[in-house]
Amino acid sequence: MAADPYRYFRLEARELLDQCAQTVLELEKGGPAATLVQQLLRLVHTLKGAARVVRQAGIADGAHAIEDALAPLRDATAGVTRDALGPILDHLDSIDHQLRMLSPVEPVASAAANSLPDEPWRAVRADVVEMDMVLDGVAETHGLLTRLRDAERGLEQAQRLAEVLKAQLAVQRHHGGASERLLAIADELQRKVGTVERGLGSTVDQMDRELQQLRDAAERLRLVPAGSLFTVLERTALDAARTLGKQVKFRAEGDEMRLDSHMLGAIQSALIQLIRNAVAHGIEAADVRRRAGKPEIGDVGISISRRGRRVVFECRDDGGGLDLESIRRVASRRGVSGPDVRHADASALVQLLLRGGITTSETVTEVSGRGIGLDVVRAAIERLGGEVVVRTERGWGTVFELVVPSSLAALEVLIVEAGGSGAIAIPLDAVRGTVRIGAGDILPSAPGTAVLYGQQAVTFMALSTILGGAHQSVRDRSSMVLLAGADGLAAIGVDRLLGTANLVVRPLPDNLHVSAVVAGVAFDAEGNPQLILDPDGIVSAVRHSAPGSSDIVPATARTRILVIDDSLTTRMLEQSILESAGYEVDVALSAEEGLKAAHRTRYALFLVDVEMPGMDGFTFVEQVRADPALHEIPAILVTSRAAPEDLQRGRAVGSQGYMIKSEFDQSRLLALIKPLVR
Repeated sequence: MAADPYRYFRLEARELLDQCAQTVLELEKGGPAATLVQQLLRLVHTLKGAARVVRQAGIADGAHAIEDALAPLRDATAGVTRDALGPILDHLDSIDHQLRMLSPVEPVASAAANSLPDEPWRAVRADVVEMDMVLDGVAETHGLLTRLRDAERGLEQAQRLAEVLKAQLAVQRHHGGASERLLAIADELQRKVGTVERGLGSTVDQMDRELQQLRDAAERLRLVPAGSLFTVLERTALDAARTLGKQVKFRAEGDEMRLDSHMLGAIQSALIQLIRNAVAHGIEAADVRRRAGKPEIGDVGISISRRGRRVVFECRDDGGGLDLESIRRVASRRGVSGPDVRHADASALVQLLLRGGITTSETVTEVSGRGIGLDVVRAAIERLGGEVVVRTERGWGTVFELVVPSSLAALEVLIVEAGGSGAIAIPLDAVRGTVRIGAGDILPSAPGTAVLYGQQAVTFMALSTILGGAHQSVRDRSSMVLLAGADGLAAIGVDRLLGTANLVVRPLPDNLHVSAVVAGVAFDAEGNPQLILDPDGIVSAVRHSAPGSSDIVPATARTRILVIDDSLTTRMLEQSILESAGYEVDVALSAEEGLKAAHRTRYALFLVDVEMPGMDGFTFVEQVRADPALHEIPAILVTSRAAPEDLQRGRAVGSQGYMIKSEFDQSRLLALIKPLVR
């Protein structure tokens, strides 16, 4: 039996049909007509595009007919009558019937269906929150596994003690001071401890392997290759060109990136629409292109890349560019008049297009002409919290950039070590080269220093300085990494190159404002954090800062700090910041666990979350102040609670600092810590 080519289309189409039905019901109840009609147009437009991709002409024609029925209602102000909704409901019923006929168990016999790839775009519908909980749970469990290894080392010590005890009893027995029974007990103790030690070691190793496999599987479910979109987008471009009698060539870049399935699913409809628009509105007819000195075959493409903490989806064409004057005329005809329209630049006019209802097409076709497409793009980007950037040149083409915040993503990275800060990751696609350098390779330069790479002098700075450490001189046998960023090239000095890896990058919490050189954080197999650096931020910092100009205050000694927070992301981010500044850091998941750690190890400072299950941060500080062994250790509270009474309570219980998460800044945090640990 052939692979079912409709298994993902059915999911998407069913969801769109349900939303259409709900919108029609709201129209029947007298809801805001203009808003609901526009919403319904977006939904059926998306359904039509999806149906065209899987060659379901009947469903696409039904969606097109609904668009015809809705077009006169777009400017309705007095509501929509039931008579007007009747044909729309009939078409929805017909589409629903056709969708039900796409049975997953029936053999697919048509040539069109058999031409589909076995692995179309995976419209993943997994609950993102639950998947994140799985990943967080695996990371937490792996962290607990580290403690089991500590217990394993404790058993090794117990084994050695048992051996010492047995030897001592053997000596005493020789002198008549110990019985055979005591010696037998010591011998049995040694055997049992050895058995437990071996069993625990084997179990821990097996748990480590199993957890790593579980984590890899969970991450694969959460992340899908960006290239999964490309087959659908290429087919969209070719189908649109065939319908309009044009010729296009499709290019795609960035297929190796693995991104959050939720992000790709949400942006798919927007990219399909942009590709259709590029063919319909951008690419000229063959004779027009020939007269303009262009190849008869138009060029349409998509590229996906990371830009710091964001992902950029770029859709481009080499067509005629946006006709700004036509957009102005249509906008005036639609009632959007005034000096803003007459004198608006390309960006402002594109924003009008994104609002929907404006089209420069003279006729309505299956591909374009209703002014709905860019409204679909706008709605998708707004849901993702992103923005649309447009560049156009009349006669030479248009580029649409959809810039959205990064969620999870898999990256190939170079792992380096700098200034004793532990492992730090740099996206590998930004690395242009690595070489060994010594003090003699550093050249004086304004405003700081440079290194010679080939025949080019490249601005240089030690990575430890960029991350907030004191200015570090280059030692012999150091390494230099050449990076490419938006501002050009820059070189950074590191202590060691540790190799390459594929890491899953997590976004930074919205309420934590950290240095622009940090793009995200990843966790290794044991749950330890690794900072992921932003090449653009690094290059900018190197090229625009003199050595030692960082406003981050470094730690001059390996002072030990205890971070207490029940949030994995916040806990690990704070640990990364502190370790990058030169501090030794331990972490605790709760205030109760923090108190136990404080009695085992001497800390210079506690960094404590306020809102935690069980004992809260206020109570933790109170107990520390009441404990003779701990009362002199300073504590800083970190919380989202900013009410005056909370600040007063923090002072009353004896905290030396209070940092509000919405105002979190790594420079401010380190500056707050420095005077407390000297």
